[in-house]
Amino acid sequence: MRTVFILADSFNRRFMKAYGAEEVMFTPNLDRLAEKSVVFDNHWCGSAPCMPARRDLMTGRLNFMERPWGGIEPFDITLTSLLRTKNVYTHMETDHFHYVESGGENYFCDFTSWNIYRGVEHDTVNWGPDKTGIPAPSMPENFVGLYSPSYDVTKKIYNEKPERYSTPRTYNAAAEWLEKNKDADNFFLWVEGFDPHEPFDVPEEYINLYGKDAYDNPDNTYWPKYETADHYTQEQIQHFRKRYKALATMTDFYIGKLLEVLDRNNMWEDTAVIFTTDHGFMLGEHGFMAKCVMPDYNEVFHIPLMVHMPGIEPGRCNALTQNIDIFPTILECFAVDMSLCKNKLHGKSLLSLLRGETEVIHDKLLFGIFAKTINVTDGRYVYMRKAANEENQPLYIYGAMMSILNKYIGYDTMDPKDFDRIEMGRYLSWVNYPVYKVPADAVYWGNYCLEFSLVNNYVPENLLFDIRQDYAQDYPSRDAELEFKMIGLLMDAMEEYDSPAEQYIRLGLRTP
Repeated sequence: MRTVFILADSFNRRFMKAYGAEEVMFTPNLDRLAEKSVVFDNHWCGSAPCMPARRDLMTGRLNFMERPWGGIEPFDITLTSLLRTKNVYTHMETDHFHYVESGGENYFCDFTSWNIYRGVEHDTVNWGPDKTGIPAPSMPENFVGLYSPSYDVTKKIYNEKPERYSTPRTYNAAAEWLEKNKDADNFFLWVEGFDPHEPFDVPEEYINLYGKDAYDNPDNTYWPKYETADHYTQEQIQHFRKRYKALATMTDFYIGKLLEVLDRNNMWEDTAVIFTTDHGFMLGEHGFMAKCVMPDYNEVFHIPLMVHMPGIEPGRCNALTQNIDIFPTILECFAVDMSLCKNKLHGKSLLSLLRGETEVIHDKLLFGIFAKTINVTDGRYVYMRKAANEENQPLYIYGAMMSILNKYIGYDTMDPKDFDRIEMGRYLSWVNYPVYKVPADAVYWGNYCLEFSLVNNYVPENLLFDIRQDYAQDYPSRDAELEFKMIGLLMDAMEEYDSPAEQYIRLGLRTP
């Protein structure tokens, strides 16, 4: 068995031809992959954003109710460690530099081999000191959105030679690896590109595919902040959308390099190919940009999934599925003994759906971001339940790896006088492993879009939508009877997915 897993960060299904997009971006290679695949129409992100989504993928479990952004825990059973029991060679090619930052620990560890290509987002690999030490340049005049002095240096390097962008380096390397190992068997290739994640810096040739750029400040408008869209003019928002689509088109072009290897070597007959993303990205919809700060709308959490499986006819699948299902699917493909997974799984294999043996593997799904709403869907309705009090309490962070994005939970993020509020014990119902229990109100992350005290600022109320009738989620339902039913579904799902007890209290579902 051979499997190629393609994970493209922040890929929006609403612009994809395979999903009937009205505002289509050019993705001929993904269109071709869709024709060879079962396209999943009701597929969802679970935990968000980046690293929480990857922990879901690596463990087959939701984690957003227990902790924010963080590494693989010592009690996690990873996909790659279980594949090793069947002597499967696992290899990763990626430019997702969060894997090598604080908060991204241990994701590489169980791969047989891996490569990372530096130079995305705030990566300082191309930066250097000036006479003062760490440079402190001023933001360029007329700059729109987020400015990173380290990426400003990287951008100049990329613009001089487009093949130095991390997307070409990542996918070209993956294609070379696949070509080199075309006669091998029993391997799992994880190909992960950071694009089309922001910044939307992309060679001019891809931007030009979307028409001549009449916008008068293109070089200074490529990185939207995580905020409300009223910080930008409509012209600026349209320019961001254009750049996003151009970056997705570049990503598609290099995904095509992988597909060409499969074509050239007749590998489709005995190689599974899976394409998905971690989450989507807002580009002005509902008056927001980016992700995290707004209610958890479809634009971010309803995501693409395409699965080419040898022996399975291409088609569509409307069953509720989630990225936690990829873990057991790949294990079943490689005939891994599921009893080796010592932790309870939340995901379920997609193979029974692909084979037509069943039409349902989930009747409900949970999704969300730590400390914000907890959301449930049954495929027709989406219910978003916010904290019952302004203090967003009670709320605790659980884990043995006490890192978050770029920081540790300790002197970096807490007043030392609050250290005595940290407890340790066997607090997680699903694993008999001692973890820290940290009061979230004692932790100050300093991250304006994920700070625990801020993430509910733009969630004014509990929200209920009928996404069959109102997919754009423009008209919240006020049906009290329906909300009561969805509250019951939410509580059932929280129990099924091992929610900590205080989350029910935080949402006003139970009394202290």
